[in-house]
Amino acid sequence: MRRFLLVSLVALLPLPAGAEARPSAPSPPDFNRDVKPVLAKHCINCHGPDKQRASLRLDSASAVRTGGTSGPAVVPGKSADSRLVRMVLGEKDLKAMPPKGPRLSEGEVTLLRRWIDAGAPIPSGETTITRAGATHWSFQPVVRPAEPRVKNPGWRRNPIDAFILARLEKEGIRPSPEADRITLLRRLHLDLIGIPPTPAEVDSALNDKREDWYERVVDRLLASPHHGERWGRHWLDQARYADSNGYSIDSARSIWKYRDWVVAALNADKPFDQFTIEQLAGDLLPGATPEQKIATGFHRNTQINEEGGIDKEQFRVEAIVDRTNTTGSVWLGLTVGCCQCHDHKFDPLSQKEYYQFYAFFNNSDDPKLNLLTSDVVRRRAALQTELKGLRGRLFAVEHLNDDTLTKWEGGLTADSRKMLPKRIQTIIAIAPNGRTPRQESELWTAYRRVDQIRHVTGSFAGPFATLANLHLFGTRLQLEKQIAQTEKNLPAAVTTMVLNERSTPRMTHIQMGGDFLRKGALVSPGVPGVLPELRPLTPNPSPKVAEGRKLTRLDLARWLVNGKNPLTGRVAVNRFWQQYFGQGLVETDNDFGTQGTKPSHPELLDWLADEFVRRGWSMKEMHRLIVTSATYRQSSQVRPDLRTIDPRNLLLARQNRLRLEAEVVRDVSLATSGLLVQTLGGPGVFPPQPEGVYSLTQVPKNWIAAIGPDRYRRGLYTYFWRSAPHPGLTVFDAPDATAACTRRNRSNTPLQALTLLNDEASLECARALAGRILTEGGKHDDERLRLAFRATLAREPNPREKVIMQTLLDGQRESLREDPKEVRSLLRDSTTVAEPIEQAAWVQLARVLLNLDEFITRE
Repeated sequence: MRRFLLVSLVALLPLPAGAEARPSAPSPPDFNRDVKPVLAKHCINCHGPDKQRASLRLDSASAVRTGGTSGPAVVPGKSADSRLVRMVLGEKDLKAMPPKGPRLSEGEVTLLRRWIDAGAPIPSGETTITRAGATHWSFQPVVRPAEPRVKNPGWRRNPIDAFILARLEKEGIRPSPEADRITLLRRLHLDLIGIPPTPAEVDSALNDKREDWYERVVDRLLASPHHGERWGRHWLDQARYADSNGYSIDSARSIWKYRDWVVAALNADKPFDQFTIEQLAGDLLPGATPEQKIATGFHRNTQINEEGGIDKEQFRVEAIVDRTNTTGSVWLGLTVGCCQCHDHKFDPLSQKEYYQFYAFFNNSDDPKLNLLTSDVVRRRAALQTELKGLRGRLFAVEHLNDDTLTKWEGGLTADSRKMLPKRIQTIIAIAPNGRTPRQESELWTAYRRVDQIRHVTGSFAGPFATLANLHLFGTRLQLEKQIAQTEKNLPAAVTTMVLNERSTPRMTHIQMGGDFLRKGALVSPGVPGVLPELRPLTPNPSPKVAEGRKLTRLDLARWLVNGKNPLTGRVAVNRFWQQYFGQGLVETDNDFGTQGTKPSHPELLDWLADEFVRRGWSMKEMHRLIVTSATYRQSSQVRPDLRTIDPRNLLLARQNRLRLEAEVVRDVSLATSGLLVQTLGGPGVFPPQPEGVYSLTQVPKNWIAAIGPDRYRRGLYTYFWRSAPHPGLTVFDAPDATAACTRRNRSNTPLQALTLLNDEASLECARALAGRILTEGGKHDDERLRLAFRATLAREPNPREKVIMQTLLDGQRESLREDPKEVRSLLRDSTTVAEPIEQAAWVQLARVLLNLDEFITRE
């Protein structure tokens, strides 16, 4: 009772001066209970789990704090500075949200403000939201599966076969028998080096009684310098290699050293991880060698726009976009380019992550690397100084410069043009910014010859003028001779295009809607969150990169091949498989995302990916593993029982017949005819091509067919103009080199047959093959037909084929006797080794053999 009275009295006492009763502060709004319902009512349709406009998701507190492409949605503790509040209020510089439907009420805005001002707390226990597609098979770690047990273990040659056979047995399908020895030999040659076996190599294999004859052939071909050429072509497709800059002007570039680096790297079996690192970041390696810098040419294969009046920054950005997309396609097998303008519609890739990936390439410059030795550089500098003096003396005599040349060229009438040499007329027809240095030099020489006439004609003005002008004329000729000799002695400049990291980093922003002028949030280099985190194992050792600096291309390259990335190994071995069987275990080799096809043999894919890493990323080891499998060695004969069960041969109960690529179609013709020059490397070459190829290009090109060895080089070395590639390449589906090509199309068109039958290069091969048959094949038709078949198809003709070929040969002999003009056309400048009609008849037969489907097909 006393206690009750005491408390009551205390309660009645007056408060001290200045003290007032204050209500307790309200607790901050709970996100799930208070804030999320408001956002769900007005925002989730556009910023929820199914759709995230501007990469913004508002269905969790952590997602709200992360923000989207415009930056963070909230600034914890500062609602007035928070973009979310400013947009729902519809401030004048921002688009009001939501764009449709009722706006937020004053009370709802106040609730958002209170949550943000309280620090935008994340509810305890909030689970991380898994983005759609994150559980897709390709994003999961590679786990090495156990080799499956099979009912017929005797068929197995290596673990690959166990995975293939287990699936076939499950479906009740038997594998095909092994192909015959000649077919296997030709298959190996075409797959591993791209050149068919010679009759002598066929005989050697047929007579080899050792059990490991096949493995010996494989080892010989993998050790061949032509292996790098064959597989280098596959890689150069992905690198979008070409010898010109692209776009409408499409001027020449010097980057063939990169092509030769690829060939040499594959021949040396450079491990794929190092092969990757050097191409993406060779310039950032400690003590980078010239070869490692040359390797960075991979990303210098982007196009360059040289049009007048362009925004150079726009096309620099286009090049970085291409490098970003290419890296994603080649190493990750993902369509990352879909994120340039918005979040990926199907894969767990955001636009923000795209520009984080983009940032790795945004900090590089695009210089040219001079590859001359120091001694040659000094000699070249001395000769250039000498040239400068000679040209100065010549100018003092003739007073010609670029302005006078332009004035002369512009003043030429149609009639005066016709009086110039045809070659000079062609050059004048080319826009000045599209001419090669050689063409400019030729034009200058022609201009000088025309201008020299004034000194000759000036000698007619009198004795004194005669002596003066003749002296000037003689001086000009002498100086031109000295200049020409000095230029001849001048060592050629050898340069190649490379990447180089900038000392001052560029800032990278998200590009709103893919527009480089609309800058969104600032981002730093990073990788997609659905993949393993990028954590450099050691600080970047390059002296160019200070410790603590942002991640670089070298970090990215190492991350791609660190063994924990689930995509790189899978994508690489899938492409190896694709080249040997016509399609990969994942058919959509450039899309391992949720819209791509599932692996036909997922366990085999993971086993191969793991094995690739275990074998030290050795590409030759993987080639050897695949081609020595019983799966690869199967016959390609079509089986009636598979037409309904597995019409597309996805289960691989047989091998696939594959039409050769464009360059190899040329190579097998040259090799069979005996014309092939097997020299490796060097600048692009110019084999014959039809006239008029450049009639439709904006800037005409100069293509003078080589005379001599370069005329018969492998297709890999054919100079590739992007605006108008060699027709012999495009007709057989060669890519246009404007974007990475990870899988070539294969078509079958009449133009292909007509090209093989009538193209000048094809006719040259037919003439040479006919000469070879007549000189090496004996004296009788039977012997010669046998050599013709062995040279082209590596096998003997069957009785029916002998009859067909003999009938053709006899018919041609008869018709050619009545057509001497056709005989002369067929033989042209070829060496005559037999009576003309006889030789022409064999040319016709050779044309048929070089046009056979079997000849341009890998069985």
